[in-house]
Amino acid sequence: MKKKILIGLILFICLCIGLVFGVSMSPTKELNDVSINTTKKPVVLITVDSLMLESLQQLIKDGKAPAFSFLINNGQLYPEVISSYPTMSVTIDSTLLTGTYADQHKIPGLIWFKEDENRMVSYGSGLREIWNNGVKRVAADSILHLNQSQLSKEVQTIHEELAQLELSSASINGLLYRGNEKQTLNVPKLISLAKLLPNEIEVDAPTLLSLGSLAQYNPDNDGHKFIWNRMGVNNQFTVNELKYLIKQNKLPAFTLAYLPDADRTVHKNGPNDKEGIEKADQALQDLLNSFSSWEEAIDKATWIVHGDSGQSLVKEDKNEALIDLNEVLKGHSFWEGKNENAQLAIAINERSAYIYVNDHQVERSEIIQLLKEDERIGFIAWKEEEINYVISPEKDEELTFSPMGTTVDDYNQSWQLEGDLSILDLAIDDLGILIYKDYPDALARLHGALHSQEGNVIVVDAKPSYEFVEEHSKDHAGGGAHGSLHKVDSLVPLIVVGTDETLEYPRLVDLKKWILQLMSGS
Repeated sequence: MKKKILIGLILFICLCIGLVFGVSMSPTKELNDVSINTTKKPVVLITVDSLMLESLQQLIKDGKAPAFSFLINNGQLYPEVISSYPTMSVTIDSTLLTGTYADQHKIPGLIWFKEDENRMVSYGSGLREIWNNGVKRVAADSILHLNQSQLSKEVQTIHEELAQLELSSASINGLLYRGNEKQTLNVPKLISLAKLLPNEIEVDAPTLLSLGSLAQYNPDNDGHKFIWNRMGVNNQFTVNELKYLIKQNKLPAFTLAYLPDADRTVHKNGPNDKEGIEKADQALQDLLNSFSSWEEAIDKATWIVHGDSGQSLVKEDKNEALIDLNEVLKGHSFWEGKNENAQLAIAINERSAYIYVNDHQVERSEIIQLLKEDERIGFIAWKEEEINYVISPEKDEELTFSPMGTTVDDYNQSWQLEGDLSILDLAIDDLGILIYKDYPDALARLHGALHSQEGNVIVVDAKPSYEFVEEHSKDHAGGGAHGSLHKVDSLVPLIVVGTDETLEYPRLVDLKKWILQLMSGS
């Protein structure tokens, strides 16, 4: 899913307007004027979209991933690191940057309903969904509001904390980038002429901000070829920018860079597709070749390379694979751009979804009962104040849980638990520790999603091989999809090279704290 938020949105705008010759890249920003405060050994964090362990290991075995092989052989491999929830790009990015789950950073998913404004917040996905929610509104949420107002100000990003330590940082093609310095995004003429966005947008950003056609430093990225190559949000653009920082000796203390291309091929061909990971390896080779040797690269910097989410193969037969929530909940009215007073609002995040009961005349229990009749759903969850409730179409009992109880899990988190633990495939070991199986770190991640927003919200999560849809959403039947709490979507590999320090817990939510400790030497 990653990066098609911005890509799909802007390309859709371009196609709708049709002013081909009105497109231009923003002017290249001057790097020489930027003051860089760094550490003895800078950290480069690279997110490889939809990087999955099994495909990576097969490519290494076949000799088709020499860069990944080199990094693993010279560093540490964490084969199963737990992502955020829902396993969707903006929520994962928010967790990565803030070290919190969605109950604190307040970005519930790619699409969610904002109760106080009676509208859907969408960062862009399928074209029908963008059109239904309004092109201008989606553009504003994606480019203006996501970083500036919707990401909670109650939490700090890694860029903001590094600035307080007087250390510089960079974000390259990351959609979540909030920092302490004022930077300018230059909107392509095609979009500003249509009055969808202003010509220039001032944002709070890190020391260095590069974001496709909106901001770049490398003169080689200032060309029309990147306008039509996913608006610059692609592997080559990212590599060009990072290589330029390295060659100009402007690599800051911390850099977060995204290699987004693999996501597209995995969505199309399914999780066994290896083309995208091969291309990511080629990008890593290009970066390592910026140094006199690959050994020098890992001597001069600490490299962290990781995936953001896995993907489940979605069955090819759409009638079987797609859980149509309009059909499951038929008889009710649904929110859309032309019907803002509906009983229900549905926000599809591929293999998970939020259902909002907005009509006080509709009983939540009625909606839950309809959902429970579909056995393709893995679980249904909701909250009442601090208590979370979970049921399954396959179970008669329910599970309730809340934080700060008497049961401690693998991550030293304590919970109050009652009911059927098997609903989330939980177990208590011989030492009395709560362990997770099919749903990694299930309680903290699900609690995060349930408490990420206001309103009468129901969370539904699909079993592997199935995906949620509604009238306006895109599907991935026959390909790959993510979004769920299940381990097939939630476990990703992570490689660390250039330090012997180890992660206490293999979770993306813990990565920010670990990086800050690594850089401070504490």
